Amino acid sequence: MTTNRPQRPNPELAPKPYQFVSFPKERPKLQCPVGHHKYFSDRLHGTLYLKLKVQTSLHVSTGVVVMGSDIGNNRISLIKTMIQGVDQKLSIGGTSLKGCIRSAYEAITNSTLAVITSKYKSQIPPERLPCRNKEQLCPASRVFGALDWQGLLDFNDAKCEKIGFTAGFMPSLYRPRPEQRSAYFVRGLVAGRKFYYHTIRAIDKGQNAGIPVQQAAREYTFTTQLHFKNLLPEELGTLLIILGQDPKYPIALKVGGGKPIGMGTMTVSVEKIEQPQNLKQRYSSYQLSESDELTGEKLQKFIQQNIKIAHSRLIQKPQLEELTTILRYPTDREPPAGMY
Repeated sequence: MTTNRPQRPNPELAPKPYQFVSFPKERPKLQCPVGHHKYFSDRLHGTLYLKLKVQTSLHVSTGVVVMGSDIGNNRISLIKTMIQGVDQKLSIGGTSLKGCIRSAYEAITNSTLAVITSKYKSQIPPERLPCRNKEQLCPASRVFGALDWQGLLDFNDAKCEKIGFTAGFMPSLYRPRPEQRSAYFVRGLVAGRKFYYHTIRAIDKGQNAGIPVQQAAREYTFTTQLHFKNLLPEELGTLLIILGQDPKYPIALKVGGGKPIGMGTMTVSVEKIEQPQNLKQRYSSYQLSESDELTGEKLQKFIQQNIKIAHSRLIQKPQLEELTTILRYPTDREPPAGMY
Protein backbone atom coordinates (compact mmCIF):
# COMPACT_ATOMS: atom_id res chain seq x y z
CA MET A 1 0.00 0.00 0.00
CA THR A 2 1.33 3.41 -0.94
CA THR A 3 0.37 6.81 0.41
CA ASN A 4 0.38 10.05 -1.51
CA ARG A 5 2.57 12.06 0.84
CA PRO A 6 3.59 15.52 -0.31
CA GLN A 7 7.21 15.59 -1.44
CA ARG A 8 9.54 18.02 0.34
CA PRO A 9 11.37 20.25 -2.10
CA ASN A 10 14.99 19.39 -2.78
CA PRO A 11 17.05 21.78 -0.63
CA GLU A 12 19.60 22.07 -3.45
CA LEU A 13 16.89 23.45 -5.72
CA ALA A 14 15.42 25.91 -3.24
CA PRO A 15 16.54 29.48 -3.91
CA LYS A 16 19.18 30.53 -1.43
CA PRO A 17 18.61 33.83 0.42
CA TYR A 18 22.36 34.15 0.95
CA GLN A 19 25.67 34.14 -0.88
CA PHE A 20 29.35 33.87 0.05
CA VAL A 21 32.10 36.47 -0.19
CA SER A 22 35.29 34.66 -1.16
CA PHE A 23 38.52 34.90 0.81
CA PRO A 24 41.38 36.93 -0.70
CA LYS A 25 44.08 34.75 -2.25
CA GLU A 26 46.93 36.28 -0.24
CA ARG A 27 47.50 35.48 3.43
CA PRO A 28 46.44 38.21 5.91
CA LYS A 29 49.23 40.53 7.00
CA LEU A 30 49.49 40.27 10.78
CA GLN A 31 50.83 43.29 12.67
CA CYS A 32 51.11 44.60 16.21
CA PRO A 33 48.19 46.94 17.13
CA VAL A 34 48.91 50.59 17.88
CA GLY A 35 48.03 50.43 21.60
CA HIS A 36 45.79 52.34 24.03
CA HIS A 37 48.49 54.11 26.02
CA LYS A 38 48.23 57.46 24.18
CA TYR A 39 46.44 59.37 21.43
CA PHE A 40 48.77 59.54 18.45
CA SER A 41 48.86 62.86 16.62
CA ASP A 42 49.11 61.21 13.20
CA ARG A 43 45.95 59.13 13.72
CA LEU A 44 42.23 59.89 13.87
CA HIS A 45 40.09 60.16 17.00
CA GLY A 46 36.47 61.22 17.50
CA THR A 47 32.81 60.22 17.46
CA LEU A 48 30.45 59.29 14.62
CA TYR A 49 26.83 60.34 15.21
CA LEU A 50 24.70 57.87 13.32
CA LYS A 51 21.04 57.58 12.38
CA LEU A 52 19.85 54.10 11.40
CA LYS A 53 16.60 53.74 9.48
CA VAL A 54 14.66 50.46 9.47
CA GLN A 55 13.83 49.36 5.91
CA THR A 56 12.42 45.91 6.70
CA SER A 57 11.03 44.86 10.10
CA LEU A 58 13.70 44.45 12.76
CA HIS A 59 13.91 42.06 15.71
CA VAL A 60 17.00 41.77 17.93
CA SER A 61 16.06 39.13 20.47
CA THR A 62 16.76 39.33 24.20
CA GLY A 63 16.14 35.60 24.50
CA VAL A 64 13.23 36.35 26.84
CA VAL A 65 9.57 35.43 26.20
CA VAL A 66 6.92 37.34 28.16
CA MET A 67 3.16 37.64 28.25
CA GLY A 68 1.90 40.15 25.72
CA SER A 69 0.01 41.98 28.45
CA ASP A 70 3.33 42.61 30.25
CA ILE A 71 4.47 44.88 27.44
CA GLY A 72 1.10 46.42 26.56
CA ASN A 73 -0.26 44.00 23.95
CA ASN A 74 -3.32 42.13 25.24
CA ARG A 75 -4.03 40.42 21.90
CA ILE A 76 -0.95 38.16 22.08
CA SER A 77 -0.48 35.59 24.83
CA LEU A 78 3.31 35.18 24.58
CA ILE A 79 5.88 37.22 22.65
CA LYS A 80 9.66 37.24 22.09
CA THR A 81 11.07 40.54 23.27
CA MET A 82 13.58 43.17 22.21
CA ILE A 83 15.40 45.50 24.61
CA GLN A 84 12.95 48.21 25.71
CA GLY A 85 13.86 50.92 28.20
CA VAL A 86 11.77 52.43 30.97
CA ASP A 87 10.88 55.17 28.47
CA GLN A 88 9.28 52.39 26.31
CA LYS A 89 11.72 52.99 23.47
CA LEU A 90 13.30 50.00 21.74
CA SER A 91 17.09 49.61 21.73
CA ILE A 92 19.62 47.70 19.63
CA GLY A 93 22.58 46.50 21.66
CA GLY A 94 25.96 47.88 20.70
CA THR A 95 27.29 44.32 20.45
CA SER A 96 24.70 43.50 17.75
CA LEU A 97 25.80 46.48 15.69
CA LYS A 98 29.45 45.68 16.23
CA GLY A 99 28.97 42.10 15.07
CA CYS A 100 27.26 42.89 11.78
CA ILE A 101 29.68 45.74 10.97
CA ARG A 102 32.74 43.68 11.85
CA SER A 103 31.70 40.77 9.64
CA ALA A 104 31.52 43.11 6.63
CA TYR A 105 34.83 44.79 7.57
CA GLU A 106 36.49 41.37 7.72
CA ALA A 107 35.06 40.45 4.32
CA ILE A 108 36.42 43.45 2.40
CA THR A 109 39.83 43.55 4.07
CA ASN A 110 42.36 40.74 4.12
CA SER A 111 41.40 39.55 7.60
CA THR A 112 40.88 36.37 9.57
CA LEU A 113 37.54 35.16 10.88
CA ALA A 114 36.59 36.44 14.33
CA VAL A 115 34.52 33.41 15.36
CA ILE A 116 34.36 29.81 14.16
CA THR A 117 32.49 26.67 15.18
CA SER A 118 34.69 23.78 16.24
CA LYS A 119 32.70 21.36 14.06
CA TYR A 120 34.05 22.92 10.84
CA LYS A 121 37.47 24.07 12.07
CA SER A 122 39.29 21.52 9.91
CA GLN A 123 37.56 22.90 6.79
CA ILE A 124 38.61 26.51 7.37
CA PRO A 125 41.83 27.64 5.63
CA PRO A 126 44.49 27.80 8.38
CA GLU A 127 45.34 31.43 7.60
CA ARG A 128 41.69 32.42 8.27
CA LEU A 129 41.54 31.02 11.80
CA PRO A 130 40.96 33.69 14.50
CA CYS A 131 43.95 35.71 15.72
CA ARG A 132 45.24 34.38 19.06
CA ASN A 133 48.41 36.46 19.51
CA LYS A 134 47.73 40.08 20.47
CA GLU A 135 51.06 41.07 18.94
CA GLN A 136 50.11 39.60 15.54
CA LEU A 137 46.66 40.79 14.45
CA CYS A 138 44.86 41.03 11.12
CA PRO A 139 43.36 44.35 9.90
CA ALA A 140 39.89 43.69 11.38
CA SER A 141 41.24 42.45 14.71
CA ARG A 142 43.43 45.53 15.13
CA VAL A 143 40.33 47.73 14.81
CA PHE A 144 37.56 45.65 16.42
CA GLY A 145 39.53 43.61 18.94
CA ALA A 146 40.77 40.08 19.51
CA LEU A 147 41.85 37.84 22.35
CA ASP A 148 43.49 40.13 24.98
CA TRP A 149 43.09 43.19 22.72
CA GLN A 150 40.20 45.63 23.20
CA GLY A 151 40.18 47.28 19.79
CA LEU A 152 39.85 50.91 18.72
CA LEU A 153 36.05 51.27 18.43
CA ASP A 154 33.44 51.72 21.17
CA PHE A 155 29.83 50.94 20.16
CA ASN A 156 26.92 52.42 22.09
CA ASP A 157 23.40 50.98 22.08
CA ALA A 158 21.17 52.46 19.38
CA LYS A 159 17.97 53.98 20.75
CA CYS A 160 14.69 54.31 18.86
CA GLU A 161 13.46 57.87 18.36
CA LYS A 162 9.83 56.95 18.96
CA ILE A 163 7.96 55.20 21.76
CA GLY A 164 6.42 51.77 21.26
CA PHE A 165 6.77 48.80 18.92
CA THR A 166 4.87 46.60 16.51
CA ALA A 167 4.17 42.86 16.77
CA GLY A 168 5.40 40.62 13.97
CA PHE A 169 4.91 36.91 13.29
CA MET A 170 8.02 35.11 12.08
CA PRO A 171 7.93 31.67 10.47
CA SER A 172 10.00 28.92 12.07
CA LEU A 173 13.49 29.01 10.63
CA TYR A 174 15.74 26.03 9.88
CA ARG A 175 19.23 25.91 11.33
CA PRO A 176 22.09 26.39 8.83
CA ARG A 177 22.76 23.14 6.99
CA PRO A 178 26.26 23.21 5.49
CA GLU A 179 26.31 19.44 5.17
CA GLN A 180 23.38 19.61 2.72
CA ARG A 181 24.56 22.55 0.61
CA SER A 182 27.42 22.20 -1.85
CA ALA A 183 27.67 26.01 -1.99
CA TYR A 184 29.25 26.07 1.48
CA PHE A 185 32.47 24.35 0.37
CA VAL A 186 35.02 24.61 -2.43
CA ARG A 187 37.46 21.69 -2.75
CA GLY A 188 36.68 20.65 0.82
CA LEU A 189 37.21 24.10 2.39
CA VAL A 190 34.61 26.71 3.35
CA ALA A 191 33.68 28.93 0.40
CA GLY A 192 33.97 32.23 2.25
CA ARG A 193 31.94 34.47 4.53
CA LYS A 194 28.16 34.09 4.42
CA PHE A 195 25.84 37.11 4.04
CA TYR A 196 22.08 37.30 3.51
CA TYR A 197 20.56 39.33 0.69
CA HIS A 198 18.40 42.37 1.33
CA THR A 199 14.82 42.10 0.07
CA ILE A 200 12.02 44.57 -0.58
CA ARG A 201 10.06 43.31 2.43
CA ALA A 202 10.14 40.74 5.21
CA ILE A 203 7.88 37.69 5.41
CA ASP A 204 5.19 37.81 8.10
CA LYS A 205 3.17 34.60 8.62
CA GLY A 206 0.35 36.23 10.57
CA GLN A 207 -0.90 35.63 14.09
CA ASN A 208 -2.32 32.19 13.37
CA ALA A 209 0.84 30.71 11.82
CA GLY A 210 3.84 32.72 12.98
CA ILE A 211 5.93 33.19 16.12
CA PRO A 212 5.08 36.51 17.82
CA VAL A 213 8.04 38.89 18.13
CA GLN A 214 8.41 42.42 19.40
CA GLN A 215 9.88 44.44 16.56
CA ALA A 216 10.66 47.82 15.04
CA ALA A 217 8.63 48.39 11.90
CA ARG A 218 9.71 49.96 8.61
CA GLU A 219 10.62 53.66 8.89
CA TYR A 220 11.48 53.46 12.60
CA THR A 221 14.74 55.32 13.23
CA PHE A 222 17.47 54.72 15.80
CA THR A 223 20.35 56.97 16.84
CA THR A 224 23.71 56.02 18.28
CA GLN A 225 27.30 57.16 18.69
CA LEU A 226 30.40 55.25 17.65
CA HIS A 227 33.64 56.38 19.28
CA PHE A 228 36.96 55.80 17.52
CA LYS A 229 40.57 56.40 18.50
CA ASN A 230 43.98 55.92 16.91
CA LEU A 231 42.52 54.92 13.55
CA LEU A 232 44.43 55.24 10.31
CA PRO A 233 42.54 57.13 7.56
CA GLU A 234 42.09 53.89 5.61
CA GLU A 235 40.62 52.15 8.66
CA LEU A 236 38.05 54.91 9.19
CA GLY A 237 37.37 55.00 5.45
CA THR A 238 36.68 51.26 5.36
CA LEU A 239 34.29 51.63 8.29
CA LEU A 240 32.46 54.42 6.42
CA ILE A 241 32.13 52.24 3.31
CA ILE A 242 30.42 49.55 5.38
CA LEU A 243 28.10 52.20 6.80
CA GLY A 244 26.96 52.88 3.22
CA GLN A 245 28.76 56.19 2.66
CA ASP A 246 30.43 55.30 -0.65
CA PRO A 247 27.99 56.14 -3.49
CA LYS A 248 29.73 53.60 -5.75
CA TYR A 249 29.04 50.81 -3.24
CA PRO A 250 25.57 51.42 -1.72
CA ILE A 251 25.62 48.96 1.19
CA ALA A 252 22.98 48.60 3.92
CA LEU A 253 23.37 46.76 7.23
CA LYS A 254 21.67 43.45 8.03
CA VAL A 255 20.89 43.41 11.76
CA GLY A 256 19.22 41.00 14.19
CA GLY A 257 17.12 37.89 13.61
CA GLY A 258 15.08 36.72 10.63
CA LYS A 259 17.75 37.49 8.03
CA PRO A 260 16.72 34.58 5.74
CA ILE A 261 13.18 35.96 5.45
CA GLY A 262 14.22 39.54 4.70
CA MET A 263 14.23 41.05 8.19
CA GLY A 264 16.81 43.45 9.59
CA THR A 265 17.68 45.79 6.71
CA MET A 266 18.88 49.17 8.02
CA THR A 267 20.34 52.13 6.14
CA VAL A 268 22.77 54.48 7.87
CA SER A 269 23.34 58.21 7.66
CA VAL A 270 26.25 60.00 9.33
CA GLU A 271 24.74 63.10 10.94
CA LYS A 272 28.03 64.60 12.13
CA ILE A 273 31.53 63.72 13.28
CA GLU A 274 33.17 65.20 16.35
CA GLN A 275 36.91 65.19 15.86
CA PRO A 276 38.97 67.17 18.42
CA GLN A 277 41.62 69.21 16.63
CA ASN A 278 43.58 69.99 19.80
CA LEU A 279 43.56 67.06 22.22
CA LYS A 280 45.27 68.98 25.01
CA GLN A 281 42.65 71.74 24.85
CA ARG A 282 39.86 69.14 24.63
CA TYR A 283 40.80 67.75 28.04
CA SER A 284 41.00 71.20 29.65
CA SER A 285 37.53 72.36 28.56
CA TYR A 286 33.97 71.01 28.71
CA GLN A 287 33.06 72.80 25.48
CA LEU A 288 33.88 71.63 21.98
CA SER A 289 35.04 74.30 19.59
CA GLU A 290 33.19 74.73 16.30
CA SER A 291 36.22 73.41 14.42
CA ASP A 292 35.85 70.08 16.25
CA GLU A 293 32.45 69.36 14.67
CA LEU A 294 32.11 68.29 11.05
CA THR A 295 28.71 68.75 9.38
CA GLY A 296 27.34 69.49 5.95
CA GLU A 297 29.84 69.96 3.13
CA LYS A 298 32.89 69.63 5.41
CA LEU A 299 31.56 66.34 6.72
CA GLN A 300 31.02 64.90 3.24
CA LYS A 301 34.45 66.03 2.08
CA PHE A 302 36.07 64.38 5.12
CA ILE A 303 34.12 61.15 4.57
CA GLN A 304 35.00 60.88 0.88
CA GLN A 305 38.69 61.69 1.48
CA ASN A 306 39.02 58.79 3.91
CA ILE A 307 37.03 56.44 1.67
CA LYS A 308 39.39 57.25 -1.21
CA ILE A 309 42.40 56.39 0.98
CA ALA A 310 40.73 53.14 2.06
CA HIS A 311 40.34 52.05 -1.57
CA SER A 312 44.02 52.67 -2.26
CA ARG A 313 45.50 51.12 0.91
CA LEU A 314 43.21 48.57 2.57
CA ILE A 315 40.14 47.49 0.60
CA GLN A 316 40.11 44.23 -1.33
CA LYS A 317 38.19 45.29 -4.44
CA PRO A 318 36.98 41.84 -5.62
CA GLN A 319 35.58 41.11 -2.16
CA LEU A 320 33.98 44.57 -1.92
CA GLU A 321 32.24 44.00 -5.25
CA GLU A 322 31.01 40.58 -4.11
CA LEU A 323 29.71 42.01 -0.82
CA THR A 324 27.97 44.90 -2.61
CA THR A 325 26.17 42.44 -4.89
CA ILE A 326 24.67 40.85 -1.75
CA LEU A 327 24.13 43.89 0.50
CA ARG A 328 23.21 46.44 -2.17
CA TYR A 329 20.26 48.61 -1.21
CA PRO A 330 17.75 49.62 -2.54
CA THR A 331 16.90 46.27 -4.08
CA ASP A 332 14.10 44.70 -6.12
CA ARG A 333 14.73 41.23 -4.68
CA GLU A 334 11.72 39.35 -3.30
CA PRO A 335 12.00 37.39 -0.03
CA PRO A 336 12.23 33.59 -0.45
CA ALA A 337 9.05 31.53 -0.58
CA GLY A 338 8.60 28.12 1.02
CA MET A 339 11.58 26.72 2.97
CA TYR A 340 13.42 29.00 5.36
